[in-house]
Amino acid sequence: MNRTELEELIRNGENSGVEFKRDDVLPERLAKELAALLNLRGGHLLLGVEDDGTATGLVRAPKQVEEWIMEVARVHLRPAAIPFWETLTLDNGNIVGVISLPADAPDKPYKAKRGSAWVTQVRVGTTTRDATHAEEARLYMQSGHLQYDRKPVPGATFSDLDLRRLVNYFRDLRQQTAPENTALESWLRLLVNTELMVEDRTRLMPSAGGLLLFGRKPNRFLPQAGINAVAYSGTEKDYDAKARATLRGPAVSLFPAPSNDPGQPLYPLLPRTFSEAGNAVEAGVIEQALDFVRRNIEVTARIERDGRRLERWDYPLEAVREALVNAVVHRDYTINVIDIELSIYTNRIEIISPGRLPNTVTVDKMRAGYRASRNELIKEMLRDYRYIEATGLGVPRKIIGGMRAHNGTEPDLIEEDDRFMVRLWREARS
Repeated sequence: MNRTELEELIRNGENSGVEFKRDDVLPERLAKELAALLNLRGGHLLLGVEDDGTATGLVRAPKQVEEWIMEVARVHLRPAAIPFWETLTLDNGNIVGVISLPADAPDKPYKAKRGSAWVTQVRVGTTTRDATHAEEARLYMQSGHLQYDRKPVPGATFSDLDLRRLVNYFRDLRQQTAPENTALESWLRLLVNTELMVEDRTRLMPSAGGLLLFGRKPNRFLPQAGINAVAYSGTEKDYDAKARATLRGPAVSLFPAPSNDPGQPLYPLLPRTFSEAGNAVEAGVIEQALDFVRRNIEVTARIERDGRRLERWDYPLEAVREALVNAVVHRDYTINVIDIELSIYTNRIEIISPGRLPNTVTVDKMRAGYRASRNELIKEMLRDYRYIEATGLGVPRKIIGGMRAHNGTEPDLIEEDDRFMVRLWREARS
């Protein structure tokens, strides 16, 4: 950081990534601010700057302050951290210390010592406070230490799973011997071994991933398990929408059994492409969303010289499908009051997934094909259904590459606040 950059930080004031403090603050207070910044997106803690932005400078020697900071980060912060430390001298001769913290700190949640307790801290605007239980769980998920889809769902039982879809998955898709429908013990053992059910205090209950994928009515236990779809008549949100739908049910569809005809593909049931996904016996949430898109965007057709009829949709359907699948797989399910949002405007489609990107994931890494998952169980099973390609390059190949090939536009991948958005443009913008 140079002096110009420092002066701009001070001039802009405190925000969610910048905090001002004197260097005689209590160690517990410093640790609290460090933990909160690490748990958000990193940032800068400026020592020797008053709350009003007055740069009064360090009151101790810079070397002494540095040793104090490193001791606080080692003793009063859990897990311990090693922040980057530097000092800069302003025009008035005052020295300001700058503690810089990374945006992708890998060991969330960070906790600050308070007496004999360790307390997770979060930053909301310019305020640092104790994390709620849900916020702390979200931080564990961002770090990869806790996967929500493997957690048990209290109150749910085996009967809350759709046995037809389970048979469809194990027998028809994975081609393994599935227990008889009445063989409860065999089913329970199989589902525990595949983590679709979890044993908790001697009780067996479906995991969150099991309910999301195969539940009869997942929203009974997981109200966030759905997609809110709206098609608008213009380019902005409006009460006068063309179509609205609240999409509910398990994520995966119930497909017909594979063909026994040796001349037919073994698995014609699987949605290899968007256009082949309509052969489901009962559509899951993903297929429901795809059907909603097809009903509310336009398609033009032309007849080739050889008599073939070619259709061209407003958007490449593979790109839409990939964005929807990613939203289901990677959303933050600890945010339990918000559905995935699918919005169709006259000039674009927006798919909004609740929650920030998982820890270490950035938009640039996504564009390059970086592979990371918040809900590994859901991801692996949707891969079995061929919703996800094994290479993990769906974003660069299907979304970015698909939009470029279709109409030369660049899709927007946007992380803001506690949500992630994929925006697809109908045509190039002038």
